[in-house]
Order: sequence, then structure tokens, then C-alpha cells
Amino acid sequence: MISIEALLSDYTLQIVTLGSAMLGVVSGVLGSFAVLRKQSLLGDAVSHAALPGIVFVFLLTGIKQTEMLLLGALISGLLGTLIIISIDRYTRIKFDSALGLILSSFFGLGLVLLTYIQKIPNANQAGLESFIFGQASTLLKRDVYIMIALGTIILLIVGLLWKELKIFSFDPEFAQSLGFPDKKINIILSSITVVAIIIGLQSVGVILMSALLIAPGVAARQWTDQLSVMVILAATFGLMAGVLGTVLSSLVENMPTGPAIVIVISLIVFLSLFLATKRGLLWRHLQMRKNSRAINEERVLTALYQLALNHDDIYHAHQTAMLNPGEAITRKADKNIVNSLHALRAKGYVRSDYFDTWAITDAGIEQVSRIMVENGGEEL
Repeated sequence: MISIEALLSDYTLQIVTLGSAMLGVVSGVLGSFAVLRKQSLLGDAVSHAALPGIVFVFLLTGIKQTEMLLLGALISGLLGTLIIISIDRYTRIKFDSALGLILSSFFGLGLVLLTYIQKIPNANQAGLESFIFGQASTLLKRDVYIMIALGTIILLIVGLLWKELKIFSFDPEFAQSLGFPDKKINIILSSITVVAIIIGLQSVGVILMSALLIAPGVAARQWTDQLSVMVILAATFGLMAGVLGTVLSSLVENMPTGPAIVIVISLIVFLSLFLATKRGLLWRHLQMRKNSRAINEERVLTALYQLALNHDDIYHAHQTAMLNPGEAITRKADKNIVNSLHALRAKGYVRSDYFDTWAITDAGIEQVSRIMVENGGEEL
């Protein structure tokens, strides 16, 4: 109740929450394509490459105006992206190696310049280091308006280029064969990704921005195989992380907003990895147990049928110990056989007789026939 009241009444919290929510939505949408295109580290490289641009602008102007600093970050980020793409396209250096090279060199340059600035007798340089880890509490109304405007433009571009982005994300070779301009699409997608990263630097910071860009797409990918659903889920997860992380940071004293947002989206990723249908660890474990039970039931039913064939009376009951289709009888194997027999009895495939003996039924014979057909054999 305290968080809800604060969210409705605290003006600063409202501004920060609105900006974080918009950042989460945009990051989720663009991060989905980065995950599918296997360019997850591009956000990390671009965010680190933005730092020297911020410091260069301050050195040139001597003022700490947010718009000018973000413009420098945008230019530096675009330059880093262009260098990465050029290295990957025109040299034998692989994409991930180019990412690591640009990330470390640009970020190292930014730290050197930042250290130099700290020694200049100018009070304006205080607070520049906040771009490394982010400081969402310093967001002003005009900063949020800029984030909303640029975020809306990014979402509109994604909507207009939806068909092209979709086909390039899954089959770029086929897209090129159809005549789609792969270079232009790649440049546009990289550019809007850079813009999304830049508008998030003030909230999340250089180091953590890549996590916010990639994590929503990773979480959404666990739940669906459809791109449209994945993008919507990623945007939703990003929105949730932005809002919940901001509220959490306001409730806990001295907790920065950026790391709180990243913690929330990381929890969403881990929950998705564990609970998601089809891909989640829990679902896969349950599915494997289900498949194992089905296989054991088929083996036990087939073994019971084979025993029945060797007897004058096909409906003659046999002891449980004779139904082990494996090489050795163990306590676990005996328990699995008993569990399978009870499951088969519930389905009407076997019946139990006196002294823990079991016999196959007509329905069981028909089921064995279906199993043999499915396995490539002849029907009984």
C-alpha cells in the first residue's frame, strides 16, 4: 500500500517510473530482434562505446547539459557500431571478436578521459560518473519527454519495418534472395538500437544497459515460438521490470534504480527459464517423467503380451517378477513395473488376479497392436 500511495503521490517517483517503463518497453522490443539475430552483445558494446562521447562533449563545451551529453553518446555509439559492422564485413575478424575489441577500447578511452576530467578544476564535472551505473533519480520531465518521443519513433520504425525485420531475423539469406536491402535494414536496426541504449544510459547506466536490452527478449523466448507474441511479452517484461524496479528502489534506502531494474528483469528471466512451457526446466523434467512412464508402460504391456503368447490361455495371469523387460531385477525396476501395471489397469489394458498376478485384456492386445504398427511392425 505504501508503494502504491507513493507511486500515485510522489512526483519524482512518477517521472522516474514513466521513463523506466518506456525504456523497458523499447528495450524489450529491440532486444527480441537482437536475441534472434544472435547479436546480444551488441548492446553491451554500444553502451560502453557511448562513454567517450559523453566525456568528449563535456570537454568541448564545459557544461553538463543532458541533451548535449546524450548527443555525444549517440555519435560515439553510432561510430562504435559502424566500426563493428565494418570489421565484421570487410575483415576476417568474427563479429564477437569485433564486439570485444570495440567494447574494451572505447570504454577504456572513456575511463581515461573521465579520470582526466576529474583533475580539472571545474565543478561542473561532478556527476559525470553517474552515466557508468546510471542515476534515474536525476531524470527531469524534459528527459522523460525525450525518452517517450524517441521511444515512440523507435516503435513506429519497428512497426513499419516489421516484415523486413521478421524475415531478416529468421532467414537473412532468403531475404537477400528476395531482393531485400540487408545493409540498409542492418544499419537501421543497429541505429535504433543505439538510440534506445542512449536514452537508457541516464537511468540504467553504461554497464547495466545491455542487461535491460537483452533480458526481456531472453525471457520472452522461453514462452513462445511466434515473433509477435515474443515481442509483446518482451515489452511487457521490460515494462514490469521498469515499474517494479523503480518502486523497489524507492522503498529500500540507498538502493539505486538501475541495478534494481536489472535485478527484477533477471528474476523474470530465471523464472521463465524454470517455469516456461515447452522450454522451462520444470516443464522439461515433468515431460521427461511423463515420457518415461509411457515407455515403461509400453514395455511392460508388450512383455505381458509376449508371456501370454507362450501360454495356451492368452488371458493367463503371470507374476510381477516375470514382467521385468530389463536385464536385472532391482527394487527401483520392480517399483516401476508395479506402477506401470496399476496405470495400465486404470486404462483397461490389464487386469489383476490373485497373488499379485496380472493378465492382458482384449483392449491391451489392441494397444500392443497399435504400438507395433507405430514402431514399424505389422498389425496383430
